[in-house]
Amino acid sequence: MALDGTPGTGMRALLDRQKAAHLRDGIPSLARRTEWLDKSIDLLAMHGDAFNDAMCQDFGHRSKDQSNLTDIAGSIGALKFAKANLAKWMRPEKRKVEFPLGLLGSKAELQYQPKGVIGVLSPWNFPVNLTFTPLAGIFAAGNRCMIKPSEFTEATSELMKELIAKYYSPEECVVVTGGPEAGAEFTKLPLDHILFTGATSIAHHVMRAAADNLVPLTLELGGKSPVILGRSADLQKAASRIMAGKTLNAGQICLAPDYAFVPKDKTQDFVNAATRAVEAMYPSGLKENDDYTSIINQRHFDRISGYLDDARAKGAQVIEINPKGENFSQQPHHKMAPHIIIDPTDDMKVMQDEIFGPILPVKSYGDAKDAVAYINAHPRPLGLYYFGNDAAEKDFVLNNTTSGGVTVNDVIFHVAQEDLPFGGVGPSGMGAYHGRDGFLEFSHKKAIYTQTNNEILAMMRPPYGDKFRAQVKGRLKK
Repeated sequence: MALDGTPGTGMRALLDRQKAAHLRDGIPSLARRTEWLDKSIDLLAMHGDAFNDAMCQDFGHRSKDQSNLTDIAGSIGALKFAKANLAKWMRPEKRKVEFPLGLLGSKAELQYQPKGVIGVLSPWNFPVNLTFTPLAGIFAAGNRCMIKPSEFTEATSELMKELIAKYYSPEECVVVTGGPEAGAEFTKLPLDHILFTGATSIAHHVMRAAADNLVPLTLELGGKSPVILGRSADLQKAASRIMAGKTLNAGQICLAPDYAFVPKDKTQDFVNAATRAVEAMYPSGLKENDDYTSIINQRHFDRISGYLDDARAKGAQVIEINPKGENFSQQPHHKMAPHIIIDPTDDMKVMQDEIFGPILPVKSYGDAKDAVAYINAHPRPLGLYYFGNDAAEKDFVLNNTTSGGVTVNDVIFHVAQEDLPFGGVGPSGMGAYHGRDGFLEFSHKKAIYTQTNNEILAMMRPPYGDKFRAQVKGRLKK
């Protein structure tokens, strides 16, 4: 069977080979882990342009400057951060021993042991970043890795497969390619851990398949990440930052602002500010602008267009932000102008599904409590964004909502901080990685207790006597 991602024994043979190597070689040294990290850094530094070209090909058009920032530089930053901190992360952690055993020579500690072979199911929207950023934690923790990238970004996936094979042996890291059947077979493997990044609907299937082998999971999903624009916010600055997040990668980001709460009397002002922000970012227009990315394929273009059609049919005011009045029906790829939907109702599809495109529904509100109540009545999102300078209002929003992470006075940026964990909660995911949290996520925390040579514990063995009973009675006191 070819080792190219064909469902069945090919993948299992690769997994068996990596597991055997893990047992044969034992826990990797600091030098070995550093070598694995360095290989990925060098791979990206040397072949970043080729990856940017491949991503542009896969999307129809994708801004190469954006790709260089988000996928190449972002991944190298994560790998370098892990390399710089690895020696510190690997040290055993001392823990407290119960009195009086600690005084008599007993010891307790945590050792961080690699889990073995980690399976990574990476998505199409940031195909390089969401493969290599996890690798920072995976390699730092001393694991080997099997990667199944998305079939939607075929050129990028094939290039990744080719380059990983040049830099790593199949016993260290390997890429398997293929369509949905290959992905389904991948989730059935008895891996030591799976990281899945993608849609919540697919996560249900991944979790069911992993359950058969009791494989632990990290699920990085998404959901409808809300924005609350406080009355104290700088409206133009907030609109510029919100629209930058909404148009980056054409809104195809799990952390993109999905809908925004704007004070009732500022809704039109926000629309005007958002329009100015888009005009400032894309002064020559959008259709032929190299800085503006296409929708990944026809199916997703039709899906997002369907949200607009549905909203119009149900009476919503839909505003297209199209500075040059370009005709997007005549184009070689799938570019779409940003749109704002004013006060959508919950029966509209745009308020039911994660948008994953350049549409921003705007909901008018009177009191921040109403916005918080709406957010809490819906599934917990991956991100939440608050704009404003009112400390009391900010604390109210943050203390009364639950989300994977938060950025204050901007959007998305918490994911760019390597020393903060990145992950969801509930329907938006489980587990977290980045930085030390990634090292911990992909490590087994082994508890080790070393007993004292003193025989003080002899009293705990039968036959039980007065000393034993007195000791237990002491533990029962409040």
